Amino acid sequence: MSSRHADAHAALWPRLGMTVEDGDRTPLDLVALFGREAPVVLEIGFGMGDATAAMAAADPGRGYLGVEVHTPGVGNLLALTRDLGLTNVRVACGDAMQLVHRIAPGALDAVHVFFPDPWPKARHHKRRLVQPANVALLRERLRPGGVFHCATDWPDYAVAMAETLDADPGLRRLAAVPHGRPETKFERRGAIAGRPITDLRYERG
Repeated sequence: MSSRHADAHAALWPRLGMTVEDGDRTPLDLVALFGREAPVVLEIGFGMGDATAAMAAADPGRGYLGVEVHTPGVGNLLALTRDLGLTNVRVACGDAMQLVHRIAPGALDAVHVFFPDPWPKARHHKRRLVQPANVALLRERLRPGGVFHCATDWPDYAVAMAETLDADPGLRRLAAVPHGRPETKFERRGAIAGRPITDLRYERG
């Protein structure tokens, strides 16, 4: 981490951060975590956290719980949280699906999965985040009417995402609308490379 990231991590991690331990199934108290009762958005794989911080700043009524394995990204989101004076962001470091197991069914207002690793080689497709078992677990954590929102700039992954999400019996695809989120670096890179961006939004029935 840069010195800026390291300073933010040292100052804020004890209050805003949590380490995800494999196999830990201790129920996560979201009210205690955020210090208030409010709808919570789970952001899986926030990268450097720029989009997460922007969404949280524009949406102070909801709590944003971001989970990421990339420690410089964790440090950057903490630094952004400090610089913007955000009080509705919490940061987890570790495996996202391990964290999901600790969240109570129906506890989330939304799940965001923006530009997950596409694992482009066919033999690695089983490592992709959006697959039936993970989608079922994430859907169970959503409240009725909660939204599962994902995006990718890999066309074949977009097809696979849509097939998986369409097949889930508890999700209903929402009509295409402007994505309603800040542009990410992946979108900027994709535009340069000429790759289209696919946004998919589903509602839990």
